[in-house]
Amino acid sequence: MNDIEFGLNLPSLIIVISFIAAFASVMAVALPFVMRDSFANRLKSVAVRREELRVKQQEQFQQRKRLMPTRQEGMMRAIINLFKMENLLQAKELRIQLQQAGWRHPSTPVRFIFARIAAPIVLLIGGYLYMSIALPNKSAELHIGVAIAAAAFGYVFPNLWLRNGIHKRQAALRRAFPDTLDLMVICVEAGMSIEAAFQKVTEEMAESAPELSEEIGITAAELAFLGDRRVAFENLAIRTGLRSFKSLSTTLVQAEKYGTPIAVGLRTISQENREERMMAAEKKAASLPAKLTVPMIVFFLPVLFIVIIVPIVIKVSATFK
Repeated sequence: MNDIEFGLNLPSLIIVISFIAAFASVMAVALPFVMRDSFANRLKSVAVRREELRVKQQEQFQQRKRLMPTRQEGMMRAIINLFKMENLLQAKELRIQLQQAGWRHPSTPVRFIFARIAAPIVLLIGGYLYMSIALPNKSAELHIGVAIAAAAFGYVFPNLWLRNGIHKRQAALRRAFPDTLDLMVICVEAGMSIEAAFQKVTEEMAESAPELSEEIGITAAELAFLGDRRVAFENLAIRTGLRSFKSLSTTLVQAEKYGTPIAVGLRTISQENREERMMAAEKKAASLPAKLTVPMIVFFLPVLFIVIIVPIVIKVSATFK
């Protein structure tokens, strides 16, 4: 019997066994090289990952090094302690104002207090030296008066600069707030969580409204790391100092506490904010005639009178001649 079961004869069986043996021999020879290449690839990937982690740790170390107090900052702190003004560094109101102006570097309070101390002294000396060099023939009382006025301006200037920074940042936040709320409503109604909505707003508003994108991004980070989410919403209202953001914070806190729909509250706040902007524009338009009265009287009317009266005067003078 040359045939065996499954329809295979003896020559076919010999061919199959020979093929399997040859394949096994080839695999036995080639498998170490394949495994070696795979092992080398794994070693290479581990080395690349180790290098990435090393670079990342180095960048973090350099960042921490940049945030560490420098010698210049230490000198500023020493001068602040000399003038017994170190309690201002811990003042919560000052830190809130600096945050509202967008100045969040750890050394900003130290630099601001130092500026309040150094600016009057520098301008006092500079004003007196300028008067002594530029106007040496004037009286000493005038020199001292100008120096005192310069020192007073130096004392007020840091606060004016801070208030101007707060005003500009709040104006930018107020201008981009309705569009941000509309985008948040779209994200929430699409099924995104409030964290994902904040992250999306941060990405989309980065170019058109960088100030608002920064505030929303900070809130998104606080939502991820803080234990109490209400604190993140309240910090948003504190950092901005605007009533509209306070309303947004209250709405989000209520939605977090009672489970109310977020989209409805956001849409209501957006509509109210747009109505307030329209009312503010109408108010400015209504006050425009009153504001133009004085410039018209001072600048336009004299020119109008000259244009009307001067030709008559010239004609009358020519008639009498």
